Amino acid sequence: VYYGGHYDYHEKIDNIRAIGYDGIEKLYPKSAEDVLFKVSTLKKKGMDFATCNCDDIELAIRWTAALGGKYIWANVYRKDFDNYIRQVNELTKAANKFGIDVAVHNHMGQTIETQEQVEKMLELCPDTKLLFDVGHLTVAGGDAKYIADTYYDRIVAYHFKGWQTSATPDAEDWRQRGHFCGLAQGDTHVDNEYVYKNAVKKGFDGWMFIEQDTHLRDPLVDLKESYDVLKKWRSEV
Repeated sequence: VYYGGHYDYHEKIDNIRAIGYDGIEKLYPKSAEDVLFKVSTLKKKGMDFATCNCDDIELAIRWTAALGGKYIWANVYRKDFDNYIRQVNELTKAANKFGIDVAVHNHMGQTIETQEQVEKMLELCPDTKLLFDVGHLTVAGGDAKYIADTYYDRIVAYHFKGWQTSATPDAEDWRQRGHFCGLAQGDTHVDNEYVYKNAVKKGFDGWMFIEQDTHLRDPLVDLKESYDVLKKWRSEV
């Protein structure tokens, strides 16, 4: 976004690797050839990925499973809660046949937003995992520590980020209330440190992602800053 697009996949991966990151979350393949190119690029550079994301969910399952990914996002299209739950359960059965999980990502403005919705989803979708976004849950009014402690065994990956409120913190549209930012930034307390250290202490061996949603300067500067925060937390565990 900051540069207008991704023009050189090799340079993108080299830059992220140079900071210290081990991989990226999503591949967005446009074809089978494209997914093989991106996976081979990552592997050659000592990097990895978690999931494939594309419009065809069945292909996302197949590509993710075949290439060693761990889960797919629950990209189902029903917004009403009951139908969403039904579709997530069906998707989970399909993905589990290939040995991968389906992860529901809690996100403001979407079907699974509040803590109540997260907990209800986990109850009604017993075989589905949670892609736990600490920032989104916190800004939506949830208790990130409680979710991290209570549902640790259901969490397949974590998203960490900060939050900076805007001049209109009570706006109806959450995107006008503020923006997500790096771990050393923002004016809102998000329990990233507790959730991160809690997972490390419990021996979590899945993915932990820095998600840099908004780019107000070179994103590599923010990504380096956030990486250093995580590195410090890790040294304290």
